[in-house]
Amino acid sequence: MSAITLTPRALYQEVAEELRQRIFRRELEPGSWIDELRIAEEFGISRTPLREALKVLAAEGLVTMKVRRGAYVTEMSEKDLRDVYHLLSLLESDSAGVVATLAKPEDLRALQQLHAELETAVGERDRFFVLNEQFHMRLLELSGNRWRSQMVADLRKVMKLNRHNSLLKQGRIEDSLNEHRAIMAALLARDTAATVKAMQEHFAHGLEAAA
Repeated sequence: MSAITLTPRALYQEVAEELRQRIFRRELEPGSWIDELRIAEEFGISRTPLREALKVLAAEGLVTMKVRRGAYVTEMSEKDLRDVYHLLSLLESDSAGVVATLAKPEDLRALQQLHAELETAVGERDRFFVLNEQFHMRLLELSGNRWRSQMVADLRKVMKLNRHNSLLKQGRIEDSLNEHRAIMAALLARDTAATVKAMQEHFAHGLEAAA
């Protein structure tokens, strides 16, 4: 089997990113055992950088290490899903409220541009996914709390383990877009309370669709 060519950055980071994307693409299914010998052979590496990569993924919650059994792709229970959405709702609604209060006019214009792109992506599911996440992460960036942004980034990785992505539900993309419109309108109105409420409702509806 030919080895995959890896770029020069820290080897374990490159391996972690490749495995992370395989998990997100469901090439490594939730609950499945990660065959370290096979993957090390495929990548043309020793098991040391692979194990370092698995530690990274375990810290992110994507992989679960089991004593004397090895590494498994994490499975999300219904409680896990509710807990992740609860935390995302708290963190992202707080962030949105900060932006409504403190953002510069040019920052709000940049968000408007992202939202306008989202409006054009309703019929393109993959593009909508990407733009949706960009909008949320841009809001976090504008709120100016890097610790909150890191927590949300990690939670969003775990959220991708859910087999029933909320945006896959029939009609959910259109509903999500309407919720984004409410968030954007509240931001432009500089209405902090309405922005927080709109973001909380967005996550509540997302959880309903994902459960």
